[in-house]
Amino acid sequence: MIEIERKFLVKSEEFKAISFAKNEISQGYLNSNPERTVRVRIKGNQGYLTIKGKGNETGMSRLEWEMEIPVDEAKMLLNLCESGVISKMRYEVKFGNHVYEVDEFFGENEGLVLAEIELKSEDETFEKPDWLGEEVTNNEKYYNSYLSKNPFKNW
Repeated sequence: MIEIERKFLVKSEEFKAISFAKNEISQGYLNSNPERTVRVRIKGNQGYLTIKGKGNETGMSRLEWEMEIPVDEAKMLLNLCESGVISKMRYEVKFGNHVYEVDEFFGENEGLVLAEIELKSEDETFEKPDWLGEEVTNNEKYYNSYLSKNPFKNW
């Protein structure tokens, strides 16, 4: 499946008051090579294994395959991951006809807040809330796989 998403910095915490869901996420990388990242994630009480391909020129589209796995298996796989497990709280916010996933990072990436929106096509229009900041879609520094090795606190 091809994932099409855009990513933005977040400039205020207004999104928290209008979020309809919130989940703690821990994730690590079995492989952080940009050509094919392999991620293990625990979101709430669910585990996931995800493989993502390299993004296209715009950084908006890339192959993504994901499968739910038992949470105890995800915990075991996290122990095999490369160093730099990411911890964050994900807020889901409906705005216009879309849902933004807003990640507030903890630990080594504390202070970073990013919003993502998934689209059906790269040229799909969408409403931007006031709390949305600069677009960082094609900036690899804001990829979770990069943040796991080069945390925000070191920038």
